[in-house]
Amino acid sequence: MSEAKWYVLHTYSGYENMVADNIMKLVENNNLHHLIEEAMVPTETVVEERNGKTHEYKSKLFPGYVYVKMVHTDQSWYICRNTRGVTGFVGPGSEPIPLTDAEVANLGIAKKTTSVSFAVGDTVKIVSGTLNGMEGKVDEIDEANNTVSLTVSVFGRQTSATIEISAVQKLDI
Repeated sequence: MSEAKWYVLHTYSGYENMVADNIMKLVENNNLHHLIEEAMVPTETVVEERNGKTHEYKSKLFPGYVYVKMVHTDQSWYICRNTRGVTGFVGPGSEPIPLTDAEVANLGIAKKTTSVSFAVGDTVKIVSGTLNGMEGKVDEIDEANNTVSLTVSVFGRQTSATIEISAVQKLDI
C-alpha cells in the first residue's frame, strides 16, 4: 500500500493541462514514480445541442486546479511548486494539506472499480449525469478506464456516448 495522498495545486487559469503534463513528464524523465503517482485535471463530458447539431466536449470540473497524488517530501513539493503555471498548493501558508478520504470520494478523482452487470449488446439505463434517464445499447465496455460506450437516441438520432460504468444499470426486460 502506498502512502501517497491527493493534494491540490492552484494554477493560472488555462494552464491546468500543461501543469499536469509537465509534472508527469518530470516524473517520467527522473524516474520519480515512487514520489508522484498521478497528476490530473478532473473533467466531465458535456453534450450540448446547438443549431440542430449535438456537440460533445470536455469541461473542467475545477478550473484553476490540478490534483496530484504524491508522497509529501521536499523533492516532490519542489517539483510541483516550481512547475511553470503553478501558483502554490491549496492549504494554509506554504505547507500543503492532503485531501481526506471522504473529500477524495466526494470529488470522484480516485479511480473506482465497479462491477459490470451487463454485456455488449444489452440495453441499459443511464442513472446519472447529463444523459440521466435515457436508455441505450452497449457498444463497448472498457473496464481499464471504467467507461462504457453506448448508442443513445438524442432528438431522434442515434448518438454515441461514453460514460462511467457506475452511471449505467442493466434494464430487466
